[in-house]
Amino acid sequence: MLAAPVATGLAVLEMAQAGRFAEIRDMFAPQLRPMVTAEALQAAWAAELGRKGPVSSVGAPVSEPAGAGVVVVKIPVTCERGALTVVVSVHESGWLTGIQLAPASAVEPTGPWEPPAYADPEKFDEQDVTVGAGPLAVPGTLSVPRQPGLLPAVVLLGGSGPGDRDQTIGRNKLLKDVAWGLASRGVAVLRFDKVTYAHPSEVTKVHDFTVADEYLPHAVAAVHLLRQHPAVDAGRVFLLGHSLGGTVAPRVAAGEPSVAGLAILAGGTQPLHWAAVRQIRYLASLDPGDGRRIPARDRRDA
Repeated sequence: MLAAPVATGLAVLEMAQAGRFAEIRDMFAPQLRPMVTAEALQAAWAAELGRKGPVSSVGAPVSEPAGAGVVVVKIPVTCERGALTVVVSVHESGWLTGIQLAPASAVEPTGPWEPPAYADPEKFDEQDVTVGAGPLAVPGTLSVPRQPGLLPAVVLLGGSGPGDRDQTIGRNKLLKDVAWGLASRGVAVLRFDKVTYAHPSEVTKVHDFTVADEYLPHAVAAVHLLRQHPAVDAGRVFLLGHSLGGTVAPRVAAGEPSVAGLAILAGGTQPLHWAAVRQIRYLASLDPGDGRRIPARDRRDA
């Protein structure tokens, strides 16, 4: 039987202290495992302890639901020169969906989301929609400004991992902020749950599932849905992608010529394996003593 979320979180912390990072990597959900390396986990942990010193005590974990069957476990950790919170996200299936080394204050309960100051919900309406067809169709939200004339429109593509339509991370809802801000200024916006979020068990069964399968079918379906909406100018439907969503946005546009343009927020500008090396090198650089673990021949820019 799979362990409860709190037990899983404590097990992850114990493995990190013992240097068993490959075992932690194997605890991630299958669709996320290719994005996680034992080396990256080790570098992040070593960098944090390099700043704060060895672990001296572990406090009582705090857990709270994060939606879609995910529980966030927050473990307060005291070190010789400071403190931190190990945040472990655990799906109801038992798989890990995320690990974060956060400030000590992060152990406090997450506050509710609040609309950004630039959003005015009185200027638009929202409705639930279905994006795609068949067993892998996903739910979405369409925000339509309350103004006459045909509107420009945007499809939002979230970052890596099984994210919801709002790209909820703690109290933050990045894509909801963007959607409400654009809709307040006369742009129709469609955002939707990723298929890995809406149908995790079905996706796990597809052994050759790729990032293209994760993004393209629903992104193209979302573009078609907007182009057919009576309030939308079919010639002005754009894509806005964040992180991995920004990386794959050009691929979507290449497969759907009707896309009028792209907006990319923090998208990758180099091959993924180069980015992984760059990120690991940066994490290792936070602790100068870790430089000995990177062979000299590999200390060049990717």
